[in-house]
Amino acid sequence: MDWRVAEEQVRRLRGRIFKAVQEGDWPKARNLQKLMLRSRANTLISVRQVTQRNAGRKTAGIDGVVNLTSSDRAEMAGRVHATIRTWQPRAVKRVHIPKAGNRAKLRPLGIPVIVDRCHQARVRNALEPEWEARFEPRSYGFRPGRSCQDAIQAIFQATCQKTAKRAWILDADLAAAFDRIDHSRLLEALGSFPARDMIRDWLKAGVFEAGKGFSPTEEGSPQGGVISPLLLNVALHGLEEAAGVRYRTDGVHAGETVAGCPIVVRYADDMIALCHSQKQTQQVKVRLAEWLKPRGLVSTKTRPQSCTSREGSISWGSTSAAIPTAS
Repeated sequence: MDWRVAEEQVRRLRGRIFKAVQEGDWPKARNLQKLMLRSRANTLISVRQVTQRNAGRKTAGIDGVVNLTSSDRAEMAGRVHATIRTWQPRAVKRVHIPKAGNRAKLRPLGIPVIVDRCHQARVRNALEPEWEARFEPRSYGFRPGRSCQDAIQAIFQATCQKTAKRAWILDADLAAAFDRIDHSRLLEALGSFPARDMIRDWLKAGVFEAGKGFSPTEEGSPQGGVISPLLLNVALHGLEEAAGVRYRTDGVHAGETVAGCPIVVRYADDMIALCHSQKQTQQVKVRLAEWLKPRGLVSTKTRPQSCTSREGSISWGSTSAAIPTAS
């Protein structure tokens, strides 16, 4: 198998989808997504990613199957490609792992069977370019080519100058964001995406947990699924606009934040709003609560604070950095 040729085919098709969405040519974008969904190169790349490259390749779902040999992977690729239109998603296996930084607390994971993971990778390659053309500029979590260091840099650039005017910070965190996503709102956001019905079936597939048996899923997207991080970003798309962030659309300053508006930096389900005053901070807090509620999401931590010192500390995941802030 010439993997370089297959990867180039997928990369070029993703680029064509991205460009069509940027130009607003939705009929062309949908046709290209259909082409991606039935592409054999996409199937091969997706199976390779799930069974050879992903960290969880040795973790089985409820069927106990993993594919680690070359012959198994070849057979899996044929099985996935043959069931593009007929595959019925299976329930996920629920396991609990310690949270990073606090091993006393457990994080629930939902592990799909390996065929579902391959199909999810295949669907993600068709869906992700569309939303990369639509996502907000200061969203950094679970996106290709972006990291928590980029989020830290965005905060640094907004607060490092002595004349920085956004001297108030709203620190917010969403409660169990993966487990509480409203399905109807998410599917509405996906619109006429060709594999929308398959995504709906994944969301409704249910959970099997040892000692508790099977339970249906009425909300949320399981952590552990290949497509779940992308679906979380889709569910949270529009959060900047809801907080009152506005960008210039023309002139030499196009893309810059309009004066007087807050700046919102989001990494997955963690966010920081940089505001001009305590009053604006409270307004952003109320707006975000109203926007999150119908989507099944709530914020467990909303902590307004003033930048009273020249040195602050921002920490995301395993990365932390000292950031000079405006006094």
